[in-house]
Amino acid sequence: MIIRSMNNQKEFPEGTTVQACLKALDAFPRGTLAALSGGVVRELNEPIRCDCSLTPLTLEHEEGRRVYERSLRFVMLLALRHLYPYQQVRIEYSVGYGVFVHLPGVELHRQDIVRLENEMRRIVELDLVFTRKLWTREDAIRYFEEEKQPDKVELLLRRPVPTITMYSIDGMWEYFYGAMTVSTGYVSVFTLFELRGGFVLQLPAGSDFDHAAPYIYRPKHLQIFHQSAQWCEILGVTNVSDVSALIETGRLRNFIRVNEALHESAIDGIARKIHENNKHIVLVAGPSASGKTTFAARLAVHLQMYGHPSRRISMDDFFINRADLPVQLDGTRDYETIDALDVKLLSDTLTGLLNGEEMFMPGYDFDTGEKDYLTPPTSLVPGEIIILEGIHGLNPKVVESLPADEIYRVFASALTCLNLDDHNRIRTTDVRLLRRIVRDKQFRSYPPEETLSTWPSVRRGEEKYIFAYQENADSMFNTALHYELPILKLYAYQLLKEVPADSPNYLLARRLIKALNYLPDVDPSLLDEIPPLSLLREFIGGCTFDEDT
Repeated sequence: MIIRSMNNQKEFPEGTTVQACLKALDAFPRGTLAALSGGVVRELNEPIRCDCSLTPLTLEHEEGRRVYERSLRFVMLLALRHLYPYQQVRIEYSVGYGVFVHLPGVELHRQDIVRLENEMRRIVELDLVFTRKLWTREDAIRYFEEEKQPDKVELLLRRPVPTITMYSIDGMWEYFYGAMTVSTGYVSVFTLFELRGGFVLQLPAGSDFDHAAPYIYRPKHLQIFHQSAQWCEILGVTNVSDVSALIETGRLRNFIRVNEALHESAIDGIARKIHENNKHIVLVAGPSASGKTTFAARLAVHLQMYGHPSRRISMDDFFINRADLPVQLDGTRDYETIDALDVKLLSDTLTGLLNGEEMFMPGYDFDTGEKDYLTPPTSLVPGEIIILEGIHGLNPKVVESLPADEIYRVFASALTCLNLDDHNRIRTTDVRLLRRIVRDKQFRSYPPEETLSTWPSVRRGEEKYIFAYQENADSMFNTALHYELPILKLYAYQLLKEVPADSPNYLLARRLIKALNYLPDVDPSLLDEIPPLSLLREFIGGCTFDEDT
């Protein structure tokens, strides 16, 4: 059989492992964890049976980081089993380059976390091999029943597949929804930090294989995740199987209503703070597909309840002409950088409006890539509040010439706390990507391949230009809705299935499909229950803000 790498190819006997092939092809860089072949992640000890191409995956690749995290989570779970037999372990949300973990009913202290880290390092040093076996679904359900893991039992009961891929180390079996490293020795770089009665399991950054990333304490970000966890308790939903149970018992409509009521209450709380603090400019920022546009519109409604008319302004209207945009290494224009905005024009326009002047408001034509001034000049009415929405809203450069005491900053992002099961979270970035795929198809006629292709660039821009400033916010708003994933599945599933196997985006599409397979199907009639002003309407359509003139 012929195996190819980027710069080489050789003939190998059938059954040669991925690792042996990569090394013989001189394509085994330091930190290689697995390999990519035809849109499928292959483990290093997997035998190859036919001609193919192999690309090594390291921590510098998104899929490599996922392989590392899964394997390290298994080491952590085994260590916790040794120290706290049959204790429930809940792996929650991402915290920088790590994940927050807690043991429901058990408060961990520093000495407990030191003991856990030492046990994990002992397991790593033993370099135990991850054993992979195909189990029947019935055997897997029976095992997790004996292990007192009802979350996995409930999930597998609703997943009608004949077999399940299981992994084992030291007699403990787990199900991780993806590929693993060969052994525990591959995940030697990590550290633990005490946090909120639990801990953060911190991984290496992508560019540094030798050190765990430094932990950056972001209290406002943590608080909004804590609020989301409280909402989960109110709603009685923490895992996908809980949503399935609501659907099966006909309670999803009420679940949608309570979700929306929680959003309404949170938005009103922010509007009240703006009113009480007598602010005149509200900056709304957030990453792609966070729902910040609809949030800004709903905030305007609540501000009017407090006697404040508002003027919504989009930062997108202040882009410089496309011909003048910065160029990225791949030759494409960079819309993500702060330098894509005419910051001086934006600042001068806001200053003029605050001073009572009539100002010409620009528009930006994305078809021509140029600004225009087609609308007549405008000024603020007495008491009117400016709501400025855009990804760079919390960047100090945007408003450095404006009076600080006039400004209120809001960061909006979709921070889901819904898990597949206790040990496998649904990543917030995957939820936002699903939102964007649906929105781009609904309103821009972009095929999913186009959205998937641009996503890595979007994510790089977010890390560099958006998340770095999120703690500047006076308030944070979580736009996630705990019912939204089954709804997004209605729109996204078939689109993702149409991504061909030879597409460079097939791996990403396949990963999203795999997650959606664990979500319940819903009756399309439930769409009628979603309010016209819901944040979700920004993506699936039917938002009545779009009808405003």
